[in-house]
Amino acid sequence: MEERELVIIGGGPAGMAAAVYGKRAGLDLVVLEKGICGGQILITSEIENYIGQKHISGPELAKSFREHAEYFNAEFRKSTVKEIVPRDGAFTVVSSEGEIAAKAVIVATGAAFRRLGVKGEKEFTGAGVSYCAVCDGAFYQDSVIAVIGGGNTAVEEACYLTQFASKVYIVHRRDEFRADKMACERAACNDKVEPVWNSVLESINGSELVESITVKNVKSGELKDIEVEGVFVFVGVLPITKCLGELCEREEGGWVKTDAKMQTSIPGLFAAGDVRVTPLRQVITAVSDGAIAAMSAYHWITAGQC
Repeated sequence: MEERELVIIGGGPAGMAAAVYGKRAGLDLVVLEKGICGGQILITSEIENYIGQKHISGPELAKSFREHAEYFNAEFRKSTVKEIVPRDGAFTVVSSEGEIAAKAVIVATGAAFRRLGVKGEKEFTGAGVSYCAVCDGAFYQDSVIAVIGGGNTAVEEACYLTQFASKVYIVHRRDEFRADKMACERAACNDKVEPVWNSVLESINGSELVESITVKNVKSGELKDIEVEGVFVFVGVLPITKCLGELCEREEGGWVKTDAKMQTSIPGLFAAGDVRVTPLRQVITAVSDGAIAAMSAYHWITAGQC
């Protein structure tokens, strides 16, 4: 069986930051990522709140993170982790590429976009329903589309989509957005953006492609059809924790509990980034978590304690 001091599961900002700090501390580590390194920032069109970068795209930032980690000879391997098994104070990481014995593990698997579960959502995914403005926005040149949600992601991506679409409805269950002030001001000043307040999505309608949505006013109960050609859903995220099974303590929703050192309820098992309980899920907090987790893992490995 392959042996490593540290296995990092997930190649998003938290995982890549952990790789930088772990390698600088001299740890023998590997980063296991089932897809392309970068996590959710790969589908983020613009990032303006990462310190030192006034304006950068998500893919550009992800590329710079990986190049930084590789500068310190961090190893990245494409692999899907199936299970983490504690054994005699250490771990066996079971993946699609085999098993790795590790003295410590950092889970940085992130979170995935939440689905609404409304009629038509599953049927029209890929045929008018999307969760990625960067991936699919260009398909809606001069089209009318709808964005579902009212947080930062929804409002920011709605504004981004106006460079393609002729009109963007933002369907939100309240009478004001939850996004930060700057995002709200940009949306308010964009004549292509039209909020649909106090409303929830009831169904997505069409034949082969999306043709309209039905929304329900939460105050009056009134149903209304809006003709659109595309629907972008941004209604929050859920933690990606399949590889953990029931291994450590969670909060409601499945978020992993950690202490300030990113230690989970299992000694030697750490969590970093969006997968854990945290008051803020941003690139900068994920990177910070990854750095802390790596140094905590280093102390655990070298001193036998976190």
